Amino acid sequence: MAEEDKENKTEDPTPRKLKQAREKGDVPSSREVGNMMSVLSLFLVAIFFLPQLGPMLLGTLRRIFENAGQVYIGQDTQGIHDVGQVTMELSGGLAAVLAPVAATMVLAAIAGVLIQGEVVVAVKRITPEMNKISPIAGFKKIFSINSFVEFLKSVAKVLIVGAISIYIAQLAVRGIWQSEQVTPETVLPYIGHYASILLIVVTFLLVVIAIADVMWKRFQWMKKQRMSIQDIKDEHKDTEGDPLIRAKRAEMRRRRAQQRITTAVPTATVILTNPTHFAVALRYDNGVDKAPVCVAKGADLMAAQIRKVARDHDVPVVENKPLARALHDVAEIDAEIPFEHWQTVAEIIGYVMDLKRNLNRTAPLGSSLRLFD
Repeated sequence: MAEEDKENKTEDPTPRKLKQAREKGDVPSSREVGNMMSVLSLFLVAIFFLPQLGPMLLGTLRRIFENAGQVYIGQDTQGIHDVGQVTMELSGGLAAVLAPVAATMVLAAIAGVLIQGEVVVAVKRITPEMNKISPIAGFKKIFSINSFVEFLKSVAKVLIVGAISIYIAQLAVRGIWQSEQVTPETVLPYIGHYASILLIVVTFLLVVIAIADVMWKRFQWMKKQRMSIQDIKDEHKDTEGDPLIRAKRAEMRRRRAQQRITTAVPTATVILTNPTHFAVALRYDNGVDKAPVCVAKGADLMAAQIRKVARDHDVPVVENKPLARALHDVAEIDAEIPFEHWQTVAEIIGYVMDLKRNLNRTAPLGSSLRLFD
């Protein structure tokens, strides 16, 4: 069944699936980046810090050994205090010298995490689970294909780095034996030179390995996150809701809209139409409303329902295509219409009021009476 599930997972993961994986702490991570940054930090220490820190470290140790014969260790509680004081002086001196080295390595480790682009803090990763401590699951993980690949990769790295180290060491030793100018004072700088070469070559090699490993880990992670068509359907159902439930909700919204049309349109002063695609019902009660209020609006079938209710309740219907379309887009139900439309709507309402008072007048520009009983 597991093999069948893997064969069915042929679709690329959705953004929601990838987000859920990251929330669980499941992100692509390469150990090779950490190894590369460790060697790079050693290279930086050797180039920038070691020339200054070496003499400082030797000076600290020299002072300790020179003063060793002058240190007095008492008895009982005083002896413990004296030992603690000597230890504090030694550890304080070493910490002051080695602090830049430790800071460089810590920053390199943090950079190794950040450059991979996937930094998450997931509590679920550290939550105890029985399947994580299962011996059977542990043996399967040890003898898995991924573990075997990691083992081969580690062996290959050791062999390659070892071969490079032996070759550079041979060059260094051969140079010492063949040169007549090597003195005890120049041995340390000479060794440091070849050590720097070794670190440069190893760092470059690890950079190539890290880039390849990051690409491989991301490919494996994306492959692991693949989904079947059924998984995508289930996710769509979870995010969008069951189609039957959505249909029921849409039906309920339509019913509420129809009920609103039935109760709100009879209170309207005028209905603006497009003439068939849009309909906007406006109410203006002089002395009550500061500006015309949209009591209902709709398109297509809902617009037809608004016109039908208006016809049944003798509400005037005026055709004004641009105004009806504009108000349908911007007007809010039970809210005043935008200020820029007040003047045009006021002319139409005045025209309707004059017709109700049997005053014949010309319709406003762009408008025509469609129904007035």
